[in-house]
Amino acid sequence: MPSLSNMLERSSQLETRSREHIHHLVGDWQLISDFSFADLILAVPEREGRFIIVAACRPATNSTALDNDVVNLVFDPETSKFFHRIMETGKTDTTKIQALRYDGYPVRCPEGGVIAVMCAVYSQRSRKETVLRHPSYQEIEDLLFGMVTTGEFPLEGTPGGLRHGVPRVTDGFTHIDAEGAVLFSSPNAVSNFHRLGIRATFEGQLLAERITSSIDATTVLDDALPVVLMGRASCVTELELHGAVISLRSVPLTKDGKRQGAVILSRDITEIWRRELELVSKDAIIREINHRVKNNLQTVSALLRMQARRTKDKVAIEVISEAQRRVETIAVVHQILSESIDENVEFSKVISIIVSMATDIATTGANVQSSIEGDFGKMGADVATRLAMVVNELVSNAVEHGVPHGGNVWVKAHREGNILRMSVEDNGVGFPDSNTTSGLGTKIIHTLVEGELHGQISWSKREEGGTRVDIVIDLNYYDDTND
Repeated sequence: MPSLSNMLERSSQLETRSREHIHHLVGDWQLISDFSFADLILAVPEREGRFIIVAACRPATNSTALDNDVVNLVFDPETSKFFHRIMETGKTDTTKIQALRYDGYPVRCPEGGVIAVMCAVYSQRSRKETVLRHPSYQEIEDLLFGMVTTGEFPLEGTPGGLRHGVPRVTDGFTHIDAEGAVLFSSPNAVSNFHRLGIRATFEGQLLAERITSSIDATTVLDDALPVVLMGRASCVTELELHGAVISLRSVPLTKDGKRQGAVILSRDITEIWRRELELVSKDAIIREINHRVKNNLQTVSALLRMQARRTKDKVAIEVISEAQRRVETIAVVHQILSESIDENVEFSKVISIIVSMATDIATTGANVQSSIEGDFGKMGADVATRLAMVVNELVSNAVEHGVPHGGNVWVKAHREGNILRMSVEDNGVGFPDSNTTSGLGTKIIHTLVEGELHGQISWSKREEGGTRVDIVIDLNYYDDTND
């Protein structure tokens, strides 16, 4: 199924600004569908003079008239005449297509003429008699359709991408006049205001005054609240009062550029907000735990350093120093975790610290240059800890045994989805032909890569001289075995 962008590109008549206007319209036309109790379709001219449906919307307030998906449907030349007539005249029109009633409205771009046709689609089953609805529904419906035909809808500054979502008609709405007085509140909107402690019916009263009179001096208010309550602009805010949190969105209603009032959509997000606070609290606790683990590991590292200074035996000093380096490697991972809100680590941050630390500790006056190529991506804390240990051992071995008198060490990575391929290379003396797994560091590497990360590792000699170690890890396999 082609995307909206791809289908709009088929129409040679649509300029970039017109396509953007259609994208904005489709992004917010659920509001119109819900108030009109109708399915909506958007048709644009295609090649050979026919019209194609590029988008469709079903109402949340009524049953649908379109049982099947009609997006990408191309009308025949005869039916397309209906849409051509609306675009040419710029006037609304009505027709019947396969027993469905199509009320067509010209979609006008503010900077130009008519660019598309929007239809409200009704069937006998889906059509609701106006007597069953409050007059506000019909008035709002007429104004919104009119705003589409004059280019005033979608509204400039329409909010989107909010973490709590934007309130919808079914969540609750209040219709206010141009002065801000309440004309009608839906039952859900009445319930939302009851959560805020406003229990009296306030039709005919100013919504802004009614709500602000219930706010005490300790309530922290958003600067956008007065704008929303008066319906002066398309805006979203949240109001916390008496333990309840209500999300509010204002939709100004205009006719020929003159204010006719507004719709104030409201949604009770108290439970969502409470759960979010719990998650924030848990995230803070996790970060604090990682911070304390890092501090404790650094304390252990400091104790090992002190012990090494008091030790006379060179072998013991070397063993203690290696243990200290391994402890500091794990501490680096927990340091990154303490700065993040989740348990996934951006490993490129870890690797830069590990390589620098391993090079500095292992180098004894020799000029060793290290570099990191590629992107490791994000990975879980358990994988990051083990992989950090592996990199630390490999880089330390390369510096100490591969380029003891100076040289280069490269760490390279290539990530495809959950498959990580990495290598550690040096241009030093190369490894001997004898068994390379005899040292403790090498055994640790094999245990971590093959035993715990379920990966593959191999040593080889570089053609240019030196050593190359290749590792392949399926990060997804590790996550599945640790669920």
